[in-house]
Amino acid sequence: MDIRSPLHATLPRSVVASLLASAALTVNANPFPDGDPVEGEKMHAAQCVECHARQFGGEDGSAIYTRADRRVKTASALSQQLTTCTTMLKLDLFPEDEQHLAAYLNQHYYKFQ
Repeated sequence: MDIRSPLHATLPRSVVASLLASAALTVNANPFPDGDPVEGEKMHAAQCVECHARQFGGEDGSAIYTRADRRVKTASALSQQLTTCTTMLKLDLFPEDEQHLAAYLNQHYYKFQ
């Protein structure tokens, strides 16, 4: 093997294809893999809609997620905002509950990858 040759020229094609596929999966990974969006939707209806609809509009409180000047622009910012709401409003949610909410919100509004 010539050390100066490109990696793709020295590795079998199947190895290169596997490496590329792994990289693609990492890039497109779900930011909330432990969250259940179905469970998150139920929690959203019970914990979030009333306040969000009152403060930001939208029958289901969704205007907060779709407004042009929304603060949440990354998956980590969404996680932080959920923790902030949970703390400020003294909601009795566990971290896994916040993951469910994040999975639901991401799936329906944010679409972070």
